[in-house]
Amino acid sequence: MSTTTLAVLVPLLPFLGAVAGLLLGRSAPGFVRPLAILPTLGAAVLAALVAVRQGGGETISAATELTPTGSVPIDLSLYIDGFAALVAVLVGVVATCVQVYSTAYLREDPRYPSYAALVSLFTSAMLLVVYSGDLMVLLVGWEIMGICSYFLVGHYWETEAARSASLKAFLVTKLGDVPFLIGLFALAADAGSFEIPKILGTVAAGGLDHPTLIALLLLAGVAGKSAQFPLHTWLPDAMAGPTPVSALIHAATMVAAGVYFIARLLPVFAASQAALVVMAVMAAVTMVGSGLAAIAQDDIKRVLAYSTIGQLGYMVGALAVGDRGAAVFHLLSHGAFKALLFLGAGVIIHAAGTNSLGVMSRMDGLAKRIPDAFWTMTIALLALAAIPPFAGFFSKEAVLVAAEHTATGHSELAPSAAGWLVLVAGLLTALLTAAYATRLWLMAFRGRGAAAPDHGKEPLAMTGVLWLLAIPSIGFGLAAGPISDWFDGGELTPTLVTSVLGTGAAAIGAMLTYALWQRASAKAVLATAAGIGDGAAAGVPTVSAESAASVAAAESAAEAPEVAEVTHDHPAVPAGPAADPGKAFLGPLHRHAAVGFHLDAVYDRLFVRPVRAAASLVRFLDREVVDTYVRGAGTGTQLLGSLVRRAQTGNVQSYLSALLAGAVVLAIATAVLANVNAGS
Repeated sequence: MSTTTLAVLVPLLPFLGAVAGLLLGRSAPGFVRPLAILPTLGAAVLAALVAVRQGGGETISAATELTPTGSVPIDLSLYIDGFAALVAVLVGVVATCVQVYSTAYLREDPRYPSYAALVSLFTSAMLLVVYSGDLMVLLVGWEIMGICSYFLVGHYWETEAARSASLKAFLVTKLGDVPFLIGLFALAADAGSFEIPKILGTVAAGGLDHPTLIALLLLAGVAGKSAQFPLHTWLPDAMAGPTPVSALIHAATMVAAGVYFIARLLPVFAASQAALVVMAVMAAVTMVGSGLAAIAQDDIKRVLAYSTIGQLGYMVGALAVGDRGAAVFHLLSHGAFKALLFLGAGVIIHAAGTNSLGVMSRMDGLAKRIPDAFWTMTIALLALAAIPPFAGFFSKEAVLVAAEHTATGHSELAPSAAGWLVLVAGLLTALLTAAYATRLWLMAFRGRGAAAPDHGKEPLAMTGVLWLLAIPSIGFGLAAGPISDWFDGGELTPTLVTSVLGTGAAAIGAMLTYALWQRASAKAVLATAAGIGDGAAAGVPTVSAESAASVAAAESAAEAPEVAEVTHDHPAVPAGPAADPGKAFLGPLHRHAAVGFHLDAVYDRLFVRPVRAAASLVRFLDREVVDTYVRGAGTGTQLLGSLVRRAQTGNVQSYLSALLAGAVVLAIATAVLANVNAGS
């Protein structure tokens, strides 16, 4: 079988699995799980085979005309280079892991058949984006992912949080898609084609008439899809969906699509120095802002969501300095450990009965209850914090090396200002990343208080996937040397300067967080003891730590609908302050960072309220003005009808009299007119 045929089957298999799953979900429920797993697994195997055959060598390209347009043609085409081949493998592997994991995580969910079918469709759409050589066909996959995310984030549609989050994700990403679509048409108009090879050839020949405008329009769509400032606010709220969906969106689909799109068309963006500077500013603000916000979050999934935003900022930063090899290397590395982090968080939520870190910090022995999740999450957090020799260290260092290279004036693609922005923001974000990773680990696994609930060993479908993803989280960094041949041939190995700076910043963040956690723990113990002592002295009945129900746990369950669905019960934990080092770390910034620096409130006042006011005005004009004319036309007709109705008496003599009177009037009028004409 030819490589082209194999490549066509890669996105086709999950699509057929999705269709079959939707058709057979109710009539043959026994086929749902095989139809969810096997096509996705087959796509992953075929993607790996395509990658082996492509081998980082000559680009695989094939095209056939999809439909005649009369102007710019639209082709059904493949364009598979080293970037596309490896990203497709990532998508297939992560999607397969998510499907396997979901069979256990959502085993009691009545809507699992539609969920599994949507995940397969989501996977197919991302693979279409990865392999497509035509921008219009790519746009189809781009938009299918948007609608799939709407349904998957809103999986628990009975709750207000899920409904609002799905609608917000859809609207914010569509807000970016409008200029994105305009940019695609402008790019095709300048290049005379939607095919990526022809567009890149036009750029190389200097044929773009409006490079800055096109790049900025496309960048708006990327900011929405990849959750970059200022269109990033939808991603933390999207945590209202099931945890496996979060793993898929954050690790291998949707948010990765924007970064991949820029990498695919980097020469288009590099044609404008201004666009690269704008991209660098966007990446720098996103990295630092998301790092600060992550430290202030109580929901474990929201911590990881802001972490994703920051890591995507690293990738966009690498693209802003003109190194797509470093960007895609970090995309691949991040895909492995971020999928592991989210799926591990699902196991923690399943065991603890809450997604609140504050509640987990008041549980003792959670790490012993879920040893598989504890060890694999530890590996993934070390990779996230870029601690050597884990995968995140090598890929993040590749970004910092690229930024340093540009900052020192050794890049012909990007201005040095972009390099300095990305380098400084990247080092600061390395400190913040290590801080919130350490905070998450300490609060989740080093809690003190009531014993964590013991529900027995977690299903193999969940724990086995964690260990599988732990392998690339540990060892993928070793591929930094050979993987460069699959990209543009640039060096991806760390340098001494960036290694010392990056690892030193991470060490400072981790040690500072640990010291603040110890102090917070001591204060929490003293506060709890003082509270019990005061209650006893005042004669107030006290409640033991093992039986005191925590209000925070109930609130956490209410805010995260999946908690009620996937956990056995809600644990009783002692009331009292949580040992949270984030408050001391951020100081007065904490309350602002906890709500995302009030960006949602700003958008509410700048956009939501004016739009609602305009809608109210339109509704008033429609009801009170337009409807008045409509009602007036009807009322006038009714009045005329009532007048005419008075003449309809049903008396034949009256009708004859009227007829005779009319005839006499006509005769007199005729005679008068005849005399007038004769006299003249």
